[in-house]
Formats: sequence, C-alpha cells, structure tokens
Amino acid sequence: MSGVAIVTGAASGIGAAIAAELSDRGWQVAGIDLRPSDWDLGLTADVADAASVADAVRVVERDLGPVQAVVSAAGHYAIIEVTDITPEQWHTMLRVHLGGLANLCRAVLPAMSARGSGSIVAITSELAIGGGDSDAHYAAAKGAVIGLVRSLAAEVAGSGVRVNGVAPGPTDTPLIGPDSPWRDPAYLATLPLRRLVAPEEVALAVAYVIEEATFMTGEILSPNAGAVI
Repeated sequence: MSGVAIVTGAASGIGAAIAAELSDRGWQVAGIDLRPSDWDLGLTADVADAASVADAVRVVERDLGPVQAVVSAAGHYAIIEVTDITPEQWHTMLRVHLGGLANLCRAVLPAMSARGSGSIVAITSELAIGGGDSDAHYAAAKGAVIGLVRSLAAEVAGSGVRVNGVAPGPTDTPLIGPDSPWRDPAYLATLPLRRLVAPEEVALAVAYVIEEATFMTGEILSPNAGAVI
C-alpha cells in the first residue's frame, strides 16, 4: 500500500520517524511543521491555525495528488505543576494537540469521504490513559484527542474513512530532556520492558494502523513499553 501521506510535526522526533518509515514503504510524504522538513514536500504551517492547515493541504493535493493518509504528530510537552499552569499554557496545549488534529481532519475529510477511503492517525499519549504527574495540561489535551478520535471514527465510518490513535509511552526523542524524570533509571525500572520506546517503533505502529489494520477504527494502539497495561 502506498500513496500520498501528510505527517504533521515531521521535522523532528516521532513525526520525523513516521515520515521516514512511510517514505521507506513507498509513500509520498508531505511534512507540515513550524520548521522546514526534508520530505517529498516540506511545508511550514502552524497546525493550530485552521486556515494555514487548509492552505497546506491544498498545496499537497495540487503538487502530490489525493491524500490517502494523514498523521497528526505535531505537539509539545512540558512538566508544570497544575497550580502553576497559566491559562495561556492550557489554551496552547489544547490548540496544538486537539486543535491541530481537528484542523487537519476538517481539511482532508471532504476529499477522503468523496473518494470513499482514507486513514487518519492521531498521536496521543499513554498519559491520556493512565494520567501523569505535573503535566495535567498535556494529559488533558491528549485525552481530548482520544475523545475526538473515537467520536470522529463513528461519524465517518460509513464514508470508508478510518480514524485511529497511537498512544506512545515516554519515547526517546529530544522532547524528553537529558534530566527528565522519564529518563531516570528508577522510573525505567518500573516499566515491564525497562526502557523508553524508540521513535522508530512508534512509526512501525503507525504504519501498521495505516497499511494493515484495515479492520480498525476508533481504536487506540499503545506502544508504551508496558507503562499502561
């Protein structure tokens, strides 16, 4: 299976690993990020800006062709105690994670539905399932992503479009700094697999959902080293 795929957050981390995996599998990959990304097509846009996302999707369809798959991977993470989270920090988390997914879905769904096929994959987090410590705004935003995935999957199933989520655990990317508690050996010892997930492993899970799991919609796949079982 191959075609045109859009990956947001494709300039680094999990998004870059997903873009690389799909590219290796023969997909034409368009990356959307705040920073330039070196794929078949690299576009700079803020996923929280609906008009910018819609413009980027139009460019992808014009230059590469119909979009068969999209992966919403753009995001950021911060450790802040809940009483210290400012209203702007709450709103930014929601605008980027939930809003970014919603904007991407609104931009691609009309054409996907008209063609009767398509796969949308949202990167959420195991923190949305199991909760976390000092990252409530992130966990809440990622939890909202799961709600949107499940609701949208039910809404568009009749059109032939599938909507699923992938919820990684702590992943070995620059998003987790060298002094992060997620890298603490004491924390890693609590994980059944005793290690962080590699971004390339998350990318394999995403590729599976897109290419092979045609029986899945509204589901959340959890490559999290056993952090949530």
